[in-house]
Amino acid sequence: MATLARVHYPPGPEQGFFDGLRSQLRRDPLTFMTRNARTYGDIVCLRFFNLRTYLLFHPDHIEDVIVNNSKKFIKGRILRANRFLFGNGLLTSEGEFWLRQRRMMQPAFHRNRIANYSSTMTECATRLMESWRSGQQLDIHDAMMGLTLQIVAKTLFSADVARDAPEVRENLDVLLEFTMDFRRLLMSPSWLPTRRNLQAKRAVRNLTQIIDRIIQERRRSREDTGDLLSLLIHAQDEDGSRMTDQQLRDEALTLFLAGHETTASALSWTWMLLAQNPQVEQKLHHELDTVLNGRTPSLEDLPNLPYTNHVLTESMRLYPPAWAMARLAVEDHCVGDYPVPKGTGVTAITWVVHRDPRWYDDPERFLPERWEGDLLKRIPRFAYFPFGYGPRQCIGNAFAMMEAQLVLATIAQQFRFTLAPGRSIVPLASITLRPRHGMYVELHARSRG
Repeated sequence: MATLARVHYPPGPEQGFFDGLRSQLRRDPLTFMTRNARTYGDIVCLRFFNLRTYLLFHPDHIEDVIVNNSKKFIKGRILRANRFLFGNGLLTSEGEFWLRQRRMMQPAFHRNRIANYSSTMTECATRLMESWRSGQQLDIHDAMMGLTLQIVAKTLFSADVARDAPEVRENLDVLLEFTMDFRRLLMSPSWLPTRRNLQAKRAVRNLTQIIDRIIQERRRSREDTGDLLSLLIHAQDEDGSRMTDQQLRDEALTLFLAGHETTASALSWTWMLLAQNPQVEQKLHHELDTVLNGRTPSLEDLPNLPYTNHVLTESMRLYPPAWAMARLAVEDHCVGDYPVPKGTGVTAITWVVHRDPRWYDDPERFLPERWEGDLLKRIPRFAYFPFGYGPRQCIGNAFAMMEAQLVLATIAQQFRFTLAPGRSIVPLASITLRPRHGMYVELHARSRG
């Protein structure tokens, strides 16, 4: 490998205007990333002072980093710099410790296990709609956030968290607000006593106190309530060891944070796209009315609802909840024709890859029908990766997809939405992709036929 001074870096924006680069990233990172791909090609180099990050826009290069050479790359700088938010859970841990935790947690997310939670998902969605009225306006993103939080709380902690729900929501909102500005996460180290850092640490402390209390109560009772926490408490590694309270707390906090916002965002963008595309909405309603005939969907119904699945798949193509996936090189490597020196950041830009005309005809159009006929088998492996791939693929992807399909089917039978006039919907590319100013809609009760 050449010395750093002689490295032939990929093309990219001029490296002498940090302030201009920062301004573009803050203003509209999605447009900035798209423009870089079109201007410089499949591998682009950004420089921030002495830090370099390669942006990857080709599925083959992404697979090379994420799958083929995963041991040479660890989680990116943002997650590593903010480990105090997630502890040492699956999202941030590395190496043998991560492998052990993943091995112990995997059975809890087996399809047969998560199938038990399907009724909880539809019950929570049905309860939410009890307060809705035709003609009412609301922020559907906020509604989905509340719904998915309720679902993850019940499936993770059973009924134990009910009395703490308002405090949990308040502290999670603080942490989600904190993670919305990924540029600040890079530029403001967690040890700085800034107002927002102190607020975030206080929120983490409040949540861990609640989680610790529930863990202790569960250990004392030795009761297996069938929720995820019970499964994690009783999980054993190959040598018979179990998770410590610290490990249980870190994993529970990670599941709380990561287990509801991404699903809420996926559902929110889906409602927006359906409101903008009445023909797609009509086809979805026809499938739901034909298969379900007004009854609450169950897990057994999902194979008979292929178009519902296609709607969500297409929505996550256009608006992937995780719009980028970052890694940090811990060994020298090469991607394409370019060396990747140790310490270089590497980021796969899901947003751009998912809208690439090389892989998708008419890529800006919301077209669920494109997924009929096994499109996934005809495009490169990493041309579609809303949950990642490889050893670090999201452990809860099957849970999230089941939840999204059941919630979509439950609500779309009863209500349709139109976008509230005078309200703009602007994507905010923070750690996840969410609407910057919320997503206001008007509710319309459906009558089948």
